Amino acid sequence: MTTFGQWAEGARPKTLPAAVAPVLVGTGAAAAADAAHLGKAALALLVALALQVGVNYANDYSDGIRGTDENRVGPFRLVGSGSARPAAVKTAALGSFAAAGVAGAALVAWSGHWWLFAVGALAILAAWFYTGGRNPYGYRGLGEISVFVFFGLVAVAGTTYVQADRLTVTSVVAAVAIGCLACALLLVNNIRDLHTDAVSGKRTLAVTLGEQRSRMLYVLLVAAPFLIVAGLAVTGRPWGALTLLCAPLAVVTALPVVRRATGRDLIPVLKRTGLTELVFAVLLTVGLAVG
Repeated sequence: MTTFGQWAEGARPKTLPAAVAPVLVGTGAAAAADAAHLGKAALALLVALALQVGVNYANDYSDGIRGTDENRVGPFRLVGSGSARPAAVKTAALGSFAAAGVAGAALVAWSGHWWLFAVGALAILAAWFYTGGRNPYGYRGLGEISVFVFFGLVAVAGTTYVQADRLTVTSVVAAVAIGCLACALLLVNNIRDLHTDAVSGKRTLAVTLGEQRSRMLYVLLVAAPFLIVAGLAVTGRPWGALTLLCAPLAVVTALPVVRRATGRDLIPVLKRTGLTELVFAVLLTVGLAVG
């Protein structure tokens, strides 16, 4: 019988900063427009967390039944390890998506922007078909693009929109910065699994680009948000420069990737990349709200 601890580990908590960070920053951008609403922010956070857990379980299920996880060195997998039946993991994924849908419906009704139902439906479909279905786009090197769109642009700008009833330049620029860090989180995961994914036929972006170019892209994705926020600081949001306090953490996080760490040595980098995104988001949120 699968234990609670195994279900919790299968939800991959190290990736949850990718759900928390955009909601924080979107709320900070709403505060910068004098329109922050903590109730709506809380619902947006619930949606993001449920989607993240859902996509983690969905990936566990889909990769597990394909045999992709048989030789992985990464985090614990429920199906791949034989700890849980595929049907149970699929049910957990669908349950998480249902929770996201309920919370999203409440948020849409509260905000009155009914067209956001379509955005929510697209987010759930993107989460499932990342590794699910007959032709998963995650096996075609498109995972990072989806993460940038849904855990960057949509999550940050959408969080601002449901609170402020409009998009702002600040929210869109901040969304690009957070999207870069979310992509870095997925990319380092795929760099770690590059060789086993190639053998199993999973053509992630890391497999397509090759190891050296993937490592260079990771460094660029980690560095870009600081340059983007520096631009915000120069153009009227000076408190955004608080994110520079996170720069040392970002450097320490990227060093193993630069030094060509492989396999299990990249597992801590996944955790630190998530931590970098979260700390960056907290500092940016404070900077936008104070500013």
